[in-house]
Amino acid sequence: MTDQTPQVRLERAKEASRATAALTSDDKARALEAIASALEANAETIIAANARDIERGQADGIGDSLIDRLRLDEKRVSALAAAVREVAALPDPVGRVVGGHRMPNGVALEQVRVPFGVVGAIYEARPNVTVDIAALALRSGNAAVLRGGSAARDSNTVLVEVMRDALSEAGITPEAIQTVDDFGREGAKALMHGRGFIDVLVPRGSAGLIETVVTESTVPVIETGAGNVHIVLDESAPDDWARDIVVNAKVQRPSVCNAVETVLVHRQAAPRLVPLVASALQSEGVAIHGDDIVAGLVSNVIPATEEDWATEYLSLDIAIKVVDTLDDALEHIRRYSTGHTESIVTTDSRNAERFLAEVDSAVVMANTSTRFTDGGEFGFGAEVGISTQKLHTRGPMGLAELTSTKWLARGAGQTRG
Repeated sequence: MTDQTPQVRLERAKEASRATAALTSDDKARALEAIASALEANAETIIAANARDIERGQADGIGDSLIDRLRLDEKRVSALAAAVREVAALPDPVGRVVGGHRMPNGVALEQVRVPFGVVGAIYEARPNVTVDIAALALRSGNAAVLRGGSAARDSNTVLVEVMRDALSEAGITPEAIQTVDDFGREGAKALMHGRGFIDVLVPRGSAGLIETVVTESTVPVIETGAGNVHIVLDESAPDDWARDIVVNAKVQRPSVCNAVETVLVHRQAAPRLVPLVASALQSEGVAIHGDDIVAGLVSNVIPATEEDWATEYLSLDIAIKVVDTLDDALEHIRRYSTGHTESIVTTDSRNAERFLAEVDSAVVMANTSTRFTDGGEFGFGAEVGISTQKLHTRGPMGLAELTSTKWLARGAGQTRG
């Protein structure tokens, strides 16, 4: 790919989107199987490129959470290929009838799903997103233009080359997958200002990156927000549920957006639950930032500041606060949440249902780990991202969220009087 301007890439993606929109479901599944097989066949090359990115990232001091997101090993490459095959096996949303009726004059109306056209993505240090978005875009009949950032430069270059070659071998235009990484900031700017070429743009990454894309873009953006995620331990929370859910939500993979960042504990349960949960977290290497009550119940607590309640740590850090009532917990969440995911641990069904009804986040849970907020876990295969906005889509985004609709009208000579 030696084009001299990002504009050329956008134009080619737009042209390719007409071809991908016309592909049959079998064509698209065949293309994705070719990509999955190519990822497996080229695993050594992909991992070697990723090692160069890891080495550069460590030298640049980008931080452990980004290094974790950046890393591709044999297991993760295999998981990428498996995710592509899962997407290929999903029902094709294109052409699905979502509504319709017959007008009084006899004209039959039908609302059907159609591809967006060209899906753009701006993200950082996430080579898995390169594959996920390309696969979801193709399965939903779209073309994709990707800007994956400098941290994953070598990984993304190889991944895009592998996927484009696989499409060519499958007899499908490789121009359906484009990257503007080699243009740096100019590539990102072209995506954000690509009116007429980019039909929807999805940012994934830090709060700063997302804010930049949302405020600077002249194309439609689906905002995938940061994850300042909360778990509330209600007065009736069982010991084992509270401990296991919080530890899983924090420790299993702390660098991702569905990891819990703040735990709110009901005052009546604090003497019972705070030492138990804190001990389990500390045994896993988690640093606890707590209020005065927490510090009085647990040793080695970092005094929490106002900033802690608003922080998405993305690391083995967690904030714990004792609240007097469920109302106080709800108020805290309203003030500090980014609208991603919140969960309550309780055996009081009224409190559980109240929490589910009143919390205004993309995903609201009762008695389960926030780590389940994920397109794969929800059965969508790979995911484009987790939308925290309210227009077009909200929560984990799968195939259907990469389509729009159009109305088909079938008449027999009717005219409007």
